[in-house]
Amino acid sequence: MVPSFRKFVGMVLLVVFVVVYALTAMVIGDMTLQQSSHTVRFVYFAIAGLVWVLPAGAIIWWMERGGKPRP
Repeated sequence: MVPSFRKFVGMVLLVVFVVVYALTAMVIGDMTLQQSSHTVRFVYFAIAGLVWVLPAGAIIWWMERGGKPRP
């Protein structure tokens, strides 16, 4: 795959993933934690706000590894 096309596809995947993840995390948090304390909600949203970094990092890694020549 051409490196510039790989980066374009990765960028689109990254944007779509972040939007879908954020909306899903908000809906799950809102529906399941309505009666919970503020501390529980804070912990959930703090963890949910950091977990997206792992799959996003995998997408970025995939984008960057494509342009290197193979020996």
